Amino acid sequence: MSFCCQEDESSGTRARLVPWLAREDNCHACVFQMRSSAMARILFATVPVIGHINPLLPLARSLVARGHEVRWYSGRKHATRIEATGARFTGYAVARDYDDLQLEKEFPGRSALKGLDQLRFDLARIFIDAAPGQYTDIEAIAREWHPDVIVADPTMFGAGIAHERLDIPLATLSVLPCVLRSRDTAPFGLGLPPAPTVSGRVRNALLNWLVEYVVFRGVQRHWQRTRALVDLGPAGFLFDAPRHVSRFLLPTVPGFEYPRSDMPDNVDFIGILPVDPPNGVERPVWFDELDGSRPVVHVSQGTIANAKPDLFAPAIEGLANEDVLVVLATGGRQPQELGLTRVPSNVRVASLLPYADLLPRTSVMVTNGGYGGVQIALSHGVPLVVAGTTEDKPEVAARVAWSGSGINLRTSMPTPDAVRSAVRKVIAEPSFGQHAKRLSREFAQYDAVALGTTSIEALIGARKPRARASMSSAAATP
Repeated sequence: MSFCCQEDESSGTRARLVPWLAREDNCHACVFQMRSSAMARILFATVPVIGHINPLLPLARSLVARGHEVRWYSGRKHATRIEATGARFTGYAVARDYDDLQLEKEFPGRSALKGLDQLRFDLARIFIDAAPGQYTDIEAIAREWHPDVIVADPTMFGAGIAHERLDIPLATLSVLPCVLRSRDTAPFGLGLPPAPTVSGRVRNALLNWLVEYVVFRGVQRHWQRTRALVDLGPAGFLFDAPRHVSRFLLPTVPGFEYPRSDMPDNVDFIGILPVDPPNGVERPVWFDELDGSRPVVHVSQGTIANAKPDLFAPAIEGLANEDVLVVLATGGRQPQELGLTRVPSNVRVASLLPYADLLPRTSVMVTNGGYGGVQIALSHGVPLVVAGTTEDKPEVAARVAWSGSGINLRTSMPTPDAVRSAVRKVIAEPSFGQHAKRLSREFAQYDAVALGTTSIEALIGARKPRARASMSSAAATP
């Protein structure tokens, strides 16, 4: 849903928001074009991870363009990128800063962990441990600058503490598929499809209990101890934290998210946010070969999990003798770093590629399942083969299979045969492409920047719902 403005003299403001679908026919000033009579101070707060910062860049740029004063609290490595939006950058003072491309070095012990063990480690040691320092920094900014709204990524737990302690409205933009528990879905992280039937809800209830009180029991206890350090009482399950923010923005469309009959009212679907292309990315000399004479298979491991050719190697071997053109993007790494200097005659390799030019020419994308990259492909109607089992990738891959837009290989290291068979099936069976194009049309109906900006601006002048009592009264993990 989008919005438009109408005069509202009784409120003392220049305009009020009304649903776009209910707008008057003669109202041509949509809220995104409107200038509010009261500009605001908006504090962005993010962990120093590029995948958590990039999605928020267009929203910061939009709010600055609309006259708001925007300040952004994050890691110093990303200062230049943040300041390019027009926001004022503020680095960590007490909170720990780190290099998101050196997580194994920055957090010893992480590299030896996989799957759920790594997720538990990340939640406890990277994100929760940082929360008290983040809150101390944000509290200092609030005393000096008095923000009207905080906008954060969900893993910036210090922002959630500030929301509770300082009573500042908080909008969080998800960087993952929806983590909220539901009677209709299995808990986040298992990569299971939804099951809204009676028997399915029994399964979901059992699994949700198991995940909270067994799988993440240690993480939950750590979260409760951390809250006590900042004088907050026990909270409900960590994955339910988005229920207690002012607005929880999902950068996707309903067609790519599991339906929940108990979805809370503070959730806004806004569609996919535009991605700032890297500077200086141009078409390679071979780009004209993508002329439609044979199917193009794009292979990507994203911009983070690409230090080893876990997906590149089997894709190259499996597709070497196929009548396709294989296009690899190494996510910013030099091909020689990955041993990709000598490849079969039907393979082309580049460090980075202009997706706006590449994806309209792509028949199928083989990916490790990064949430952003998958949705960009689907917004162009490109079906997928997904091979990813770390971080949120099992959940992304499960949604690809559930939506009918691709195949989930259920591994991070597929065999060449598995890649070849899946690519052949996606190309041969029209249903995958049809579902991907259906999602493309749905994505096209959402102006994510306008909708996200509207959700944030709606919080200006509002006090947050009194969620503190409901959070504090929730039973602590035994």
